[in-house]
Amino acid sequence: QVQLVESGGDLVQPGGSLRLSCAASGSIFSINVMGWYRQAPGKQRELVATVTSGGTTNYADSVKGRFTISRDNAKNTVYLQMNSLKPEDTAVYYCNGHRWGPGGSYYFWGQGTQVTVSS
Repeated sequence: QVQLVESGGDLVQPGGSLRLSCAASGSIFSINVMGWYRQAPGKQRELVATVTSGGTTNYADSVKGRFTISRDNAKNTVYLQMNSLKPEDTAVYYCNGHRWGPGGSYYFWGQGTQVTVSS
């Protein structure tokens, strides 16, 4: 079982930047896909970005060109660099890991970190 802990959420003005971190209690080397999701009040949780163990990234259209996801397997940490933030980016951001193999498929979730974009 891998525990994920997010940090870095804050109140920021429109146009500002934040970097979120997701620290894992164990190795993320064997986790096939790590990702960030977000949930705004009254809305469903949505995918923000993912990164595979091989480094392939995928982004929601709404964040392309503004957000960058990365993973550091040596530090068991995943990052989300968020630039040019907009009020509509306001949400609780969740870190996610998905591991699959002969033993089954497993999902790991963090508790979330609040990002508020407001002037």
